[in-house]
Amino acid sequence: MPVATPTLAELRDVCQPQAKLGLRNGEHWAGRLYMRRLSLRATRYLVRTSVTPNTLTWAMVVAGVGAGAALLIPGIAGPLLAALLFQAFLFFDCVDGEVARWKRQFSAVGVYVDRLGAYLADAALLVGAGFRVAENASVAWVSVGLAAALGIVLLKASTDLVDVARTRSGLEAVTEEATEVRSARVNSVRRLAAAFKIHRITNGIEASLLFLAAAVVELFTGGHTPTEWAVAAVAAVAWLMVPAHLVSILSSSRLR
Repeated sequence: MPVATPTLAELRDVCQPQAKLGLRNGEHWAGRLYMRRLSLRATRYLVRTSVTPNTLTWAMVVAGVGAGAALLIPGIAGPLLAALLFQAFLFFDCVDGEVARWKRQFSAVGVYVDRLGAYLADAALLVGAGFRVAENASVAWVSVGLAAALGIVLLKASTDLVDVARTRSGLEAVTEEATEVRSARVNSVRRLAAAFKIHRITNGIEASLLFLAAAVVELFTGGHTPTEWAVAAVAAVAWLMVPAHLVSILSSSRLR
């Protein structure tokens, strides 16, 4: 007897819990804006197949790392493919969790690969961007791309290490309220930075769109300066955020 296809409403109640998606840092803005609408329709059919959540997570990893490699393609084709692959990365990142919740197939392997994929994808994109600029400028741009990648990895690691520290200390998972900074001065700086949202360019999705925009400008103006500026901007913002994020964590109740 064939398995009945669940309705979108049924799926939404189980696969897109507001307890998670409603958190300030629980969902990427693109997920809330459009990707969750697309992913739920794919999930509706995937839950009737033998595809596992971990398979979808590995597809996410391949798409993210592939985006970095795509930047080595000359012309606008490379950044365009990289941006599309990062949209695929976001799509699979949504679908794997939705399928896992509906099928109740949860595993530590899935969580591990998901986090590993986030690290690899963002780092690969910046390394690819560095090599792209170096092909038409100085080889030193490879180092700039690597520096940006390292900064982004450190940002992600500093967040994940909060969970590691709490687990090893026997504490419960961090709550949304614990992320509030206790220092009024630090909190003011944090709100000011959040208002401009410049930190978002350290995320692979936004960075891929930034590199695509730079490539479009280059298409009409010639030269490769826009991409150089884009890579430099991501590197600068990442390394400004590394100490700022550390201060934010230590000034909050996340480790208490």
